[in-house]
Amino acid sequence: MSDTRQRLIDGAVATIRDHGITGASARAIAAAAGVNQSLIFYHFGSVHQLLRETCMVATRSRVALFAERLDSVTDLRELLALGRDLHTAERDAGNVTILAQLLAGAQADAELAESTAAALLLWITPVERALERLLADSPVAEVLDTAGLARAVCAGFVGLELFEGVDAAGAEAALDALDRMAVLLEVMDDLGPVARRALRSKVRKTAERNR
Repeated sequence: MSDTRQRLIDGAVATIRDHGITGASARAIAAAAGVNQSLIFYHFGSVHQLLRETCMVATRSRVALFAERLDSVTDLRELLALGRDLHTAERDAGNVTILAQLLAGAQADAELAESTAAALLLWITPVERALERLLADSPVAEVLDTAGLARAVCAGFVGLELFEGVDAAGAEAALDALDRMAVLLEVMDDLGPVARRALRSKVRKTAERNR
């Protein structure tokens, strides 16, 4: 990527963080990037296309910092601990504000919604991969939809990041509750073979009854 394109993307990130999606004009982005605003149209064609690419490039760079750690976690509590680290890092970097603005803008913009959904998928994919690996031998594995669960986990963390801005204690309590759920699943995994078969049978019957 050329230096100018990267500067424009960095300028778009800074502008969204400081002024919101509605303040992300060509003039504001160019000022943040320290370049002439005509370069936005030369490199990207439009402010809209710059925002779409910014969404993907910025997310890809953040995911790269955590993907290897996601692939190496060994249990659910370790996965949640990594989630806490990610939560703190994204908050401190100002990326919670950026994500909130992109999600807000995507509600009324189909093209931005497409880019934002693709960016979220960059997070969902390694989380789903980790869940599939960690839950493969769980007594509840056969009734879990790991693809849906990965999306629920990512949506939950997005919500918690936004929720923390108005109720930090409540967000912390929610994370603690997730830790306790992970402990419960670990207890299930430690059951003997007879108890595991009984639990698996009970879970299967309950799932079938609720379909």
